[in-house]
Amino acid sequence: MGRGKRAWPVSLSGVAYLPCPLVPPQFSQQIFKLSLGEDSLLPMTDNVEISGNSMAFPKDETTPWGTNGIRAYWQGEAASAIATKPVLGLATLRLKKLMALVPTTDELLDDANALTSYLPQKIALSIRWKTNESILFGAGNGVPVGCLNAGATVTVAKESGQATQTLLPQNLAKMIARLPSGSFASSVWIVNNDVLPALFTLTLGNYPIYIPSGLPVGGIQVSPYGTLLGCPVFVSQHANTFSSQGDILLVDLSYYQTITKSGGLQTATSMHLYFDADLTAFRTTFRLDGQSKISAPIAPAKGATTMSPFIQLGAR
Repeated sequence: MGRGKRAWPVSLSGVAYLPCPLVPPQFSQQIFKLSLGEDSLLPMTDNVEISGNSMAFPKDETTPWGTNGIRAYWQGEAASAIATKPVLGLATLRLKKLMALVPTTDELLDDANALTSYLPQKIALSIRWKTNESILFGAGNGVPVGCLNAGATVTVAKESGQATQTLLPQNLAKMIARLPSGSFASSVWIVNNDVLPALFTLTLGNYPIYIPSGLPVGGIQVSPYGTLLGCPVFVSQHANTFSSQGDILLVDLSYYQTITKSGGLQTATSMHLYFDADLTAFRTTFRLDGQSKISAPIAPAKGATTMSPFIQLGAR
């Protein structure tokens, strides 16, 4: 029935899945911690942990300067009050499953160092990459709808006559000008690593607009992270290559709603799945869903230039 004389519990599918004694107790928690590393986007979203499989969220996309929704009016003496009604929509998120299935040799399982360092980190990297990619660009077919794959995305075009393979301060200034006013403090830049050389050369007068973190006086900081026009920078391969559309992204992920399964990652093992190859299958699942809280760019109170928490720079 199992290795030696040990009997294993069997699920309804006939395959044994259980927290295997060979897996250290802190294994699952370690993977989850690693999967929420410094470049993880999930903590920046408006996340709700749920115990079920789905959750419905009311949506109100009206603005204080719009023509519908809840509105306040100056009240004249003895005049009748003007009643207004909320305009509520409904968004339903249903958990999608992200899974890593890893056949593992008994030798690796017996090596505690390999099990608690190499395997968790490799699984975590893949889970983090897939989660980030879905938050930004998910197509919605069995995966979350990415914030830049929805109708609220704003694309800032290049400057008139701007040469190819260039980046101008005006490009970035026009991007940050498209943010809703409440998003300045919570927005981050996501740039491809090959954008960095251009960032280091950009100035407003005599002042650089890209400030690498911990920049020493008179020196060059080797760290690629820092701030750009006051907002934090994340260097990521999720952004497109330099001069392509989407090589520089500016996002406020508090406008992106996510749900995750309560308890975080779930791990299980099966000695039956690859029994003939003398392998133990290690399975990790992470369930989440997400979508933008708004369905279209925000119309301004004055002027015609729309705003959005999800902005990308166009091709140049």
